[in-house]
Amino acid sequence: MHKPTIKRIGTGIIACLLGVTGIQAQRSLSEFQTPPMEYRPVPLWFWNNATVEREKALEQFRQMIHRDGYGGCAILPFGGEFAPEYLSEEYINLYGAIIEEARKEGAQMSVYDEYGFPSGSMGAINGDGTPRFMDKYPDATVHRLDKKEYDVKSGTQFVSRLPEGKLMAVVGMEQETKKIISLRKFINRNDILSWNVPSGKWKVLCFICVKDGDPNVDYLNPKAVSLFTQEVHQRYADRFGSAFGSVITETFFDEPTMYRAQGRMWTPDFNERFKKEYGFSPELLYPSLWQDIGEETASARNYLFGFRSKLYSEGFMKGIAEWAEKHRIEATGHQDQEEIANPVSVSGDLMLSMKYQQIPGIDKIGGGRPTELFYKVVSSAAYNWDKTQVMSETYGAMGNIPVDQLYSIAMDQYTKGINRLIPHAVWYNDQNVTFLPELSYRNPLYNQALPDFNRFLARLNYLLRPDGGHVADIAMLYPIQSLQAEHYLDGAKGFYEGGVDIPHTDYPQVSAILTDSLCRDFTYLHPEVMDERCTVKNGKLLLQNNINREQYDIVIVPGMKTIAWSHVQKLKKFRAQGGTVIFTSQLPVRAVEPGKTEQVGKGIRQLFDWNGKKEGKTVFIQQPTSTTLLAALNESERLPDITFSADNELRYIHKRIEGTDLYYFANLRPDDCTTEIRLRGKIMPLALDPHTGSHFEPTYRYEQTPSGIPVTVITIAVKGKHSFFISDRKLFSL
Repeated sequence: MHKPTIKRIGTGIIACLLGVTGIQAQRSLSEFQTPPMEYRPVPLWFWNNATVEREKALEQFRQMIHRDGYGGCAILPFGGEFAPEYLSEEYINLYGAIIEEARKEGAQMSVYDEYGFPSGSMGAINGDGTPRFMDKYPDATVHRLDKKEYDVKSGTQFVSRLPEGKLMAVVGMEQETKKIISLRKFINRNDILSWNVPSGKWKVLCFICVKDGDPNVDYLNPKAVSLFTQEVHQRYADRFGSAFGSVITETFFDEPTMYRAQGRMWTPDFNERFKKEYGFSPELLYPSLWQDIGEETASARNYLFGFRSKLYSEGFMKGIAEWAEKHRIEATGHQDQEEIANPVSVSGDLMLSMKYQQIPGIDKIGGGRPTELFYKVVSSAAYNWDKTQVMSETYGAMGNIPVDQLYSIAMDQYTKGINRLIPHAVWYNDQNVTFLPELSYRNPLYNQALPDFNRFLARLNYLLRPDGGHVADIAMLYPIQSLQAEHYLDGAKGFYEGGVDIPHTDYPQVSAILTDSLCRDFTYLHPEVMDERCTVKNGKLLLQNNINREQYDIVIVPGMKTIAWSHVQKLKKFRAQGGTVIFTSQLPVRAVEPGKTEQVGKGIRQLFDWNGKKEGKTVFIQQPTSTTLLAALNESERLPDITFSADNELRYIHKRIEGTDLYYFANLRPDDCTTEIRLRGKIMPLALDPHTGSHFEPTYRYEQTPSGIPVTVITIAVKGKHSFFISDRKLFSL
């Protein structure tokens, strides 16, 4: 069998199989033991709270490569005492010295796109503290939607000057009937509204888009974002263009969010872009952003909040991704507050925000923020839109955690789809660290352990990064449309915490039960992907992508009041062909689409009142627990992809690379165990230990189910807080 030629593009690899069709993409056992430099982790390197000196910086970088075992860096200017001035000629020259050193070492660099965080302001001008981007482009910064209400009396004439700002809508709303009428035609040239109030209990509602005062770029506006990339990203490309695609392999954005502008982020041309997208004006929908407007509240909010999330995704994230692609590198980064279960006024739609990133990402940070509940959202975004890498910025603000916790967190992340861990962080000034830990040789807690740990991460990256599809037989509908339907602005929780708690929002808990308790992997399906990329065939729901092609026997609909009628129709077809549908906590009662609520109610009832001949099942779990969810999963009589012997809770991920199976398992408990793993299908197993780089042949046998499905049964001993790979031998050239 010929060994494939490897062609590098950015930080990824594409196996170009030459000469013979059907050849499997092979990996090398020697490279697994000692992975190439490109697979080593690339940490954030804070140039913090100090004047950075050239020779000291160069020496630190060399030590990061040779003593710590890192594969490069992402330089992050930070702190009030930082010098040289950000983006100054002196700063660029110093940055260039590190690029040249990285070139000598065969290392990689990621362009961090901000002075501190969040991305979008270009930092402050040294001396007067003025944010650079706002100083140069004041009209291209964050905008906010304001509402002004007027109580009016029936049968009177209402006269008022409109508030300052871009008028988005002005309407009259009858409070009892919820009737809404546009009042725009009653505005004169002097911006005076004069309206004869009809009988009834009316209010006048005026919606204005204004500059918020936040110094960051208008994340919803592609033209504003292009100004930011020209001022920041292009500065590096103009100076270091020859390094792009070789030394410089990616760009990194940090913590953009829509909770700014009091959770009411908007953009002046929202209405014009909405009308171009949907063919009608959104003006009569605006009251739904704050209050119930009757039967069409859910659809109105999905139109407005959904379109805002689309603009966010197609503004900042897509703008940077397109710039990166043009310059032969990849874009990664993450939102702020990813761990908010209701993301509508935070990241908008967390899955959709990553649609255009080459490498979707998340931030595992300290402070009691349960980001681990949302790893699957981010990795599923990659699977939904057919991407092969998933990033996590990890360990920030956790303090000097024990070494074994470094491993445990990484193992949990990699079993849930992360395959690019960015350590947070190495600090130039290790005597004034703002967010521990300091992950370099200078920290006595880690200086002996870091080389082994970074080799461990490199081995995980080596096997889990190549182009390959994720394998799961359970799908879960991402409930963003129901969250949008229940969300409203200025909620009691405050914009930083997401504003509104939505009852029966259980998808993070159901996710944790599946992966952490029941040891069953799954994929979230975004509503857009459910409509556009999923079909039903032979009793399976198929996700049809070029690389990530998944087949689901079970679809979970987590707690939600609102669902798309199109999804109910697809679930009915899936159920009719023998699929299992599981609802949890709250059955849907309303439609996303206008005028389809009655059909949704009828369709849900039909899913339960089934008289078909197939063996499909529909189950409702009012209180999802490990016990109740396991019972529901067992309603499907189809053989799971992976099962374990009793009481051996191993987390795992299954990838298929060029048709060859690869499994990664992790035992996060402190106790050693011996487990029996049953893999659907027949493979010739090889076990690999990423902690040591060793490999061995495990004990295994073949069985067959009564229906004739082959099963590979592997018996293996696993140390506590340890992990291992099982691969079909065809993946390696032995």
